[in-house]
Amino acid sequence: MSPALSYAAAETKKEKEEQKREINRRYQKGVKHLCENGITKVPTKYILPVSDRPTNVGDHQNADNHGLKLPVIDFALLMQASSRSHVLQSLTKACEEYGFFQLVNHGIERDVILDMIEASRSFFNLSFEERAKYMSADVRAPVRCGTSFNQNIDGVFCWRDFLKLNCHPLSDVLPFWPSSPLNLREAAVKYSEQVKFLYLMVMEAIVESLGLTKTASEISASGLREMVEDGSQLMVVNCYPACPEPDLTLGMPPHSDYGLLTLLLQDEQVKGLQIQHGGRWLTIDPIPNSFVVNVGDHLEIFSNGRYKSVLHRVVVNSVKSRISVASLHSRPLNSVIRPSPELINEANPRRYMDTDFATFLDYMNSCEHKRKNFLDSRKLNP
Repeated sequence: MSPALSYAAAETKKEKEEQKREINRRYQKGVKHLCENGITKVPTKYILPVSDRPTNVGDHQNADNHGLKLPVIDFALLMQASSRSHVLQSLTKACEEYGFFQLVNHGIERDVILDMIEASRSFFNLSFEERAKYMSADVRAPVRCGTSFNQNIDGVFCWRDFLKLNCHPLSDVLPFWPSSPLNLREAAVKYSEQVKFLYLMVMEAIVESLGLTKTASEISASGLREMVEDGSQLMVVNCYPACPEPDLTLGMPPHSDYGLLTLLLQDEQVKGLQIQHGGRWLTIDPIPNSFVVNVGDHLEIFSNGRYKSVLHRVVVNSVKSRISVASLHSRPLNSVIRPSPELINEANPRRYMDTDFATFLDYMNSCEHKRKNFLDSRKLNP
């Protein structure tokens, strides 16, 4: 090749790379930004391979998409001595067979929930310039506004923007939280504190339901501090804008959550959450004033595989935007997660290696996170 042709080829390659970087920069600004600028088709960056696309989505609000009613756990009955044993049996069955359950009569004030939802909507209704102040690709940032699932790695983006708020220790991270909209900090503080208390009570019941008498005794004696009280809490506000071609993309791809438990506040008006159950994707029917609670990877490890961290995903629709608030809880970031010794014996050998949150973050930064590939990487006998 002549020097002139070689130079021209190099320039063409350089131009293409710059065009690609510019396209990526545009998508890094988020789905909401795309929609605000007017789109009638889903950009190629968001179109999934045919094998990964959702089915029965087009008008899935009215479609027969095998709606699923999850097991329901009544928190008020769980807290009563006379009914606790029966509810614990239901909790065990839910965690073993579904990895999910709906929590009702949880005691969190309705106004606290409505204020959190309203503040979340208000944040995503801010101008792009205001939202952009909190955009970051750093997965360790105390506050992070971003898009897709892992925008640093994802080959195909998903139809989702998010605001992640690290909630522990609250006094350290609160100054970094968005100061706009004005009601966000107050609403998020009240909500995160009440959800944290609810999580502590549910986690205590989870340990008891596993029959871990020694661990349960230690937890009770220490006021839950060692196991969960000083643990991590990450609040994720999800925004799924209305999508012009919802059958081509997903709000979130199939995945499992990394922590012990996730408490999700679903959008009561717009369905979207699906779990994999019995070989099918089933849409979770929202129950007003309830939480969807799911087992995370760390709890599957801690239970030595007895309780299952189940794949779930989010579908979008062409008519309405959807807001959800997930509160992810686990051990302190520097602590080690391992199977409980009480659950290991000859008949049930140890199934998972030790792990910690830093290992998870490193994994997130090194590969495209989907399905249960992180949990699979911790199995001793895959």
